[in-house]
Amino acid sequence: MSRTAVVKSVSDVTPNMRRIVFGGADIADFPQGKEGGYIKFVFPDEPRVKPDRPIMRTYSIRAHDSTAGEITVDFAMHADTGGIAIDWATNAQPGDEIPINGPGSIKMAPPDADWYLIAGDMTAQPAAMCNLEMLPDHATGYVVLEVTSEEDKQELSLPEGMELHWVINPSPHSAKEKLLEKIQRLPWRDGEPFVWTACEFDTMRALRTYYRTDRQVAKDMFYLSSYWRSGRTEDQHKVDKNKDAQATDSTVVSLAKSVMGGV
Repeated sequence: MSRTAVVKSVSDVTPNMRRIVFGGADIADFPQGKEGGYIKFVFPDEPRVKPDRPIMRTYSIRAHDSTAGEITVDFAMHADTGGIAIDWATNAQPGDEIPINGPGSIKMAPPDADWYLIAGDMTAQPAAMCNLEMLPDHATGYVVLEVTSEEDKQELSLPEGMELHWVINPSPHSAKEKLLEKIQRLPWRDGEPFVWTACEFDTMRALRTYYRTDRQVAKDMFYLSSYWRSGRTEDQHKVDKNKDAQATDSTVVSLAKSVMGGV
């Protein structure tokens, strides 16, 4: 569904995380329970990839205040690369309007896992925090969050059993291995975990192998997604994701046929 979002306020949560609160008549009836899900910002004045498809950029809903008729979106600023959405967020002022589509859904952590691993870089931090806020009080496990600087750490209220690890990476576009290496060094706990991870595309693929092959995490017990790819626009990244998904599906089918004797 297409809506017009009106900027209500702009603030910097940390040096590299800008928070924009949106309201307006179209947000008054925004669906509840979509925190952590995504919306797509539409930039109709930008050159189109295809004649019938305007440029869009995807962001997570950090919070929703249905009483005030407001949604909050946190923008990881990526000052070294810029981009359409970053440029817009940098210059946004109260009263500005922008079309949005959505909301979409996201897989949230279930309340009954033996333990949890919630991990992500700065682009994933808003959705990761929504997941953390929904964890049961008895939850145990790990939180691994990559940020650009020490000043980008945010205060978190976690269940006592959740162990927090910050990864400082001032160059996430080039030093893509830091989040991966930190996760791989964590002692793997007993029981069946729920794993939620969102990050850069190449890091995602490496972690997929680690979770599925090395740690044998059940398919229905993890959410793994890439929110961006270094050196690629969102439209290019979407093409990469589709190709990767098709290749992964083909591999699964081939393995299944092999197990069944080529049937």
